[in-house]
Amino acid sequence: MRSAIGLSFALAACSQPAPPPEAQADAAGACRGLSDPKMVWIEGGTFTMGEAPFYREEGPPRQVAVEGFWISQTEVTNAQFAEFVAATGYRTQAERDPPAISGAPPEMRLPGSAVFRVPTHENPSWWVWVPGAWWRAPEGPGSTIEGRGTDPVVQVTFDDALAYAEWAGKSLPTEAQWEYAARARAHAGSQVAPEPRDAAGKAQANYYQGVFPAKDLGEDGFTSRAPVGCFAANAFGLHDMIGNVWEWTVSEAMPGQPENVIKGGSFLCARNYCARYRPTARQFQERDLGTDHIGFRVVDTNRAPPAPQGED
Repeated sequence: MRSAIGLSFALAACSQPAPPPEAQADAAGACRGLSDPKMVWIEGGTFTMGEAPFYREEGPPRQVAVEGFWISQTEVTNAQFAEFVAATGYRTQAERDPPAISGAPPEMRLPGSAVFRVPTHENPSWWVWVPGAWWRAPEGPGSTIEGRGTDPVVQVTFDDALAYAEWAGKSLPTEAQWEYAARARAHAGSQVAPEPRDAAGKAQANYYQGVFPAKDLGEDGFTSRAPVGCFAANAFGLHDMIGNVWEWTVSEAMPGQPENVIKGGSFLCARNYCARYRPTARQFQERDLGTDHIGFRVVDTNRAPPAPQGED
């Protein structure tokens, strides 16, 4: 159950203020994203999960075997989620009355979701409950996804993501599946640099450049969510496995706790604060709390693998 304490601290590690609408529009014009992302086959294998941990919760390194699976090429987009809602009439948790919390302020008794705001001396809280924030208005009233169908859908809780996956005949990835697929650089299991830049220093993912939280320099072309597929795919052909938005997994943070593991970091992660734009990185999130920087992708373990090359 979401709580005032959880809202304040659940995701304080990777955050930045919502950019002004004109900044989002300028960035969106640079790349329109993939409008028809595919499912990609990942051949199974064994890898070192939690290799070279940077934060304590990322280790210890251990050998994990993963069977082959299909995974979506990109994060699920606003357009894809809209198809699901149109077909089912589904209402996300942000559109429903929140559960009653003793002592909660009035705004937390209204439908809404969590949005990051710049902390000030008067209001040091980073995450705030914004009535009217939902997947079609990620930053709250006045914000919109109009013209942003290829952006990753956000303000979705674990149950919202799971409902979409089940409707699509798929599921959410396990943490092991997700990390194995994300670690493909030159090959599965390869190391990644402390900051996702190429040899020439060009940003290779949508993350926070600059000194957090003073200013995102936008060197990667974006200061908010980027349309899916705007950055080069990894060796498996998957886009945005690090940066852009955090992604839900079905793996529990700890047995019996109401939190699941999210992976990949987001456009809010900076080198000086968070640095969770790495395959090994993991963070825990309350299952019934969405934010404006958490989305998801899906996997399929029922569909047959592709035929070997050279066969019909």
